[in-house]
Parts: sequence; C-alpha cells; structure tokens
Amino acid sequence: MNSIYVLQHLREDDLSEDVKFIGVFSSKEKAELAIKELSSQPGFRGYESGFSVDEYTIDEFEWREGFGV
Repeated sequence: MNSIYVLQHLREDDLSEDVKFIGVFSSKEKAELAIKELSSQPGFRGYESGFSVDEYTIDEFEWREGFGV
C-alpha cells in the first residue's frame, strides 16, 4: 500500500463553513462506501456534494514550500 485516502465533509452556508474530518481509508472504494453510509445521516443528508476523498502518498511531502513572511 503506497497511498491512503482521506475523507472529509464540507458544509457551507452564507455565514460559515464547517469541515469535518471523517477518516483515513486504505482504498478509495472503502472511502466511497463510507460516503454511502453517511449520506443519509443528519448533518450530511442534503449536503452529499460536500464529501471529498483525497489521495496521499505515504512517506511523501504534500507541502514543500515555506510560507511568505
């Protein structure tokens, strides 16, 4: 296994945004199964488009640049 899949959910309205870290999965398919399960739950129902699955390579940098000062 060289990758992990991070599942998050973003719910936005005019005043705020709420990001929930759902979990880390060993495959995209498992993350998508979690989305299916959670989509009918309160807080997620009606906001199904807020789910995102991001793939990350294990032992690799995701951010190599510094920050401007």
